Amino acid sequence: MNERIRIREILAGAPAGTEVTVKGWVRTSRVGKGVAFLAVNDGSCLASLQVVAEPGLANYDELRGIGTGAAVAVRGIVAESPAAGQAVELHATKVVVVGGADEQYPLQKKRHTFEYLRTIAHLRPRSNTFGAVFRVRSSLAQAVHRFFAERGFLYVHTPIITTSDCEGAGELFRVTTLDPSAPPMADGAVDFSQDFFAAQAGLTVSGQLEGELFAQAFSDIYTFGPTFRAENSNTPRHAAEFWMIEPEMAFADLRDDAALAEDFFRYLCRHVLDNCAEDMAFFNEHVDRGLLARVEQVAGSSFAMMEYGVAIEHLKRAAVPFEYPVEWGLDLQTEHERYLTEQVVGGPVFVVNYPQEIKAFYMRRNDDGRTVAAMDLLVPKVGEIIGGSQREERYDLLESRMREGGIAPESLWWYLDSRRWGSTPHAGFGLGFERLIMYLTGMENIRDVIPFPRTPRHAEF
Repeated sequence: MNERIRIREILAGAPAGTEVTVKGWVRTSRVGKGVAFLAVNDGSCLASLQVVAEPGLANYDELRGIGTGAAVAVRGIVAESPAAGQAVELHATKVVVVGGADEQYPLQKKRHTFEYLRTIAHLRPRSNTFGAVFRVRSSLAQAVHRFFAERGFLYVHTPIITTSDCEGAGELFRVTTLDPSAPPMADGAVDFSQDFFAAQAGLTVSGQLEGELFAQAFSDIYTFGPTFRAENSNTPRHAAEFWMIEPEMAFADLRDDAALAEDFFRYLCRHVLDNCAEDMAFFNEHVDRGLLARVEQVAGSSFAMMEYGVAIEHLKRAAVPFEYPVEWGLDLQTEHERYLTEQVVGGPVFVVNYPQEIKAFYMRRNDDGRTVAAMDLLVPKVGEIIGGSQREERYDLLESRMREGGIAPESLWWYLDSRRWGSTPHAGFGLGFERLIMYLTGMENIRDVIPFPRTPRHAEF
């Protein structure tokens, strides 16, 4: 058969009378004595194309054996459709079964629970919901690169294998070639000097520290890649493998950082509204009925900014009870973040200048000696969506913060070196890609926005 045409191109306005070839998977089939109807989807869009076949087709009787899930190639003529809800259909002149599917195909029903679909992650992309999720994910990934390219940022591939723990939480997956049943020992501990990298190595939790080094040479950079965290958590918001977007800017302070984060987040909201309209309408109809209005509101709004101390006062005066305590010096929980953005501000808000005790060692200490130049972007329904800071560019203070946090400065000698020669004020933030997709699609579980989720005791696909 001739080269295939994607179904989205046909549905977008192929003229009646055009001869085309489509290839895809059968969603439904109805074969009678006088006519057969096949709904064929190739993943290029949410909608399926109705194929009409008549008994004059050479292999018409073979169509009776076509089951849901079968792969087919169809040659035919585009025609106006008399059926409601579709402008055109395809009148088949040839149908070839490329790959059959029997009655055991797991997606026979029209509706399945997300829990069930996670057990067949290798097949769930063929469902409507996950087809929409992964088209939006792909489009957003391209939009991320486009945003930074338009602003002259350098894309940096930071290492996946590392000997440093950016967050200092010790939640690294270990990378080793040592025999786990009989590792070499020294002074009662595993002797990692005999390992492949001659040191304890793990999968990265963030590309930030390495990104900062490149910002000190290229001014504006970003990383976008997989990160890993060995956190034994089974919440809908946590996964052991996820993707992070992390820009870093030299010669920038906290307000520059917040301005970039605002532009970036609004850009991505606008992108899905303008470029993923069919899939976004599906999510609004079947997943989260207020989705389009919420994303539209964020895309068109300016973001407020609030000091951490002011946020604490608002929360203390709240007329609603909170599960977690509210005191200066405690971190904000999701319930607090949602109250601030939904009840106090009525839109997105940056909370800035947090107590240094609850933030990472690399965040710049403010002149008050109590807080650091940190920011969190809070959005309605979700709470925190972006976290960032101005980085500590002063060698002595950075080394002091490391020691206070129990981090041996010599273990990050290369990071400290960047503060010895040509150090600049600089800032950056991190946006979890899956958290972004959850927000923009209304999907409520991180396992449902990543192709093959990695969570405790689950890595089978």
